[in-house]
Amino acid sequence: MREAFVIFRKQVRDTLKNKEILIQFVLLPVLAVIMENAVKVEGMPENYFIKLFSVMFAGMAPLVSMAAILAEEKEKGTLRVLLMSDVSPFSYLLGTGSYVWLLCMAGSAVMAAAAGFRAGQLMAYLSVMGAGLAVSVAAGAALGMFARSQMMATSLVMPVMLVLAFLPMLSAFQETVRKVAGILYTRQMQIFLEDLRFDRMDFKGAAIMVGNLAMVCLLFIIAYKRNGLERE
Repeated sequence: MREAFVIFRKQVRDTLKNKEILIQFVLLPVLAVIMENAVKVEGMPENYFIKLFSVMFAGMAPLVSMAAILAEEKEKGTLRVLLMSDVSPFSYLLGTGSYVWLLCMAGSAVMAAAAGFRAGQLMAYLSVMGAGLAVSVAAGAALGMFARSQMMATSLVMPVMLVLAFLPMLSAFQETVRKVAGILYTRQMQIFLEDLRFDRMDFKGAAIMVGNLAMVCLLFIIAYKRNGLERE
């Protein structure tokens, strides 16, 4: 835990210098707040833009940030130095992953405040966002394992990010897309956010989210065995 906390503090300092990473945590929450307050259309569901951008945020920000951080430190050799200094791979991933997750949860809290969720709704919103963000952090770590450079990380992340972030949105317009998107945790998040009540969460949705988490963890294990954190 001490090593993980040291890595956490390191990532905080690095992000303040790296505006490309920092903007990932800020852009969508700011856009969500602006759109929610600026666009008023008759018949639009309550908090439409907050819920829409929340799913996009969960499918984009942690994925891009985690993969970019891992790829950058592998490319620059920083990661090799850390591991040679007796920092374990688990400590590094715990520190970096918790840092990305907490920053994304802060962005989620901003959107929740803008939506004005009541106590029960707020707990439900933050719970589903926390679960979805955790899956995206694990997916970003797996993709970062496969990447040897930031450019390669971008190439790997982009198609995955588009599927996770935009397929749930497109499912509102096409039945076939809705069926395909149903296997994604971001689509299950969207379904739950439509009615923020714990009693509306069904076993199928929870099972899909757990299954998605298990799949990305397996992908990470495969990537780690193939590449290792220390390899470039």
